[in-house]
Order: sequence, then C-alpha cells, then structure tokens
Amino acid sequence: MPIIKWTPFLEPFEEMDKMFESLMPTRGDYTGYMPAVDVYQDKDKVYVETQLAGIDPDKVDISIENDVLTIKGESEKKSEVEDKNYYRKEIRRGSFFRSVPLPAHVLGGEASAEAVNGILKITAPKAPEAKPKTIKIKTNRK
Repeated sequence: MPIIKWTPFLEPFEEMDKMFESLMPTRGDYTGYMPAVDVYQDKDKVYVETQLAGIDPDKVDISIENDVLTIKGESEKKSEVEDKNYYRKEIRRGSFFRSVPLPAHVLGGEASAEAVNGILKITAPKAPEAKPKTIKIKTNRK
C-alpha cells in the first residue's frame, strides 16, 4: 500500500488543481509558468500579491471580470550566455498567466495595482452587498 503525504494546510481544491494541471497537455511552443499568489481580504477590500522580480510592470496585464482576477505578462531574458553553457538553469523565463477567483464580489473598475521591490500588490474594493428590501403590502382596511 503506497504512503499518502498528509498536507493539512492545503485546500483540497488546490491539490485537485495541481493534479489537473499535471494532466493537461501543453503546446510545444508554450514555455510559460504560473506565478504563486497570496489572496487575503479585510472588511472592505480584497488583496492579491505575487512576485514579479525582474519583470517590467508596464508589460503586465491585469484584469478583473466576474470576480476573477487575471494576471499575464512576459519575463524577458537579456543575456549573452548561450543555453548550452548553463550548468544549472532554474529561473523561469517566458510568458506567464494566472487566473484567480476572488473570495468576494469586487468593484473591478476601482481596483488598483502597485509594484514595490518586485512584489505586485493588487487591491480591489469589495462591492456593497445587496440587502433584501422589505416591501409593505398596502391594503384597503379601515
């Protein structure tokens, strides 16, 4: 019987996502990666942070549609070292794409993004929750 690694801190859906990603076929020309993200919220806003060290923030596209945040861009390598001269090559280069469902309804048009020291921080204000409206019934009673 195989041993199954117990990871109490990971969400079950994260494990399922990782499994499906490993099964997905990739196109031969795709050399991209998915950057890791941190998503958290407070009473008024949702925050998303990701590392973009070495990536020009002007070449990153961010959009929010139907409470799903999408980050995409490209990491360029400008070096005169040929690939065959590398002893070890672990830094990921190329295009990246990440789509993250947000934990609350947000106002995408009022979101902001800031890049500081290689960290991209996206802030989106939460949409006001729709409160049920009580409707009084008019009667002709006297």
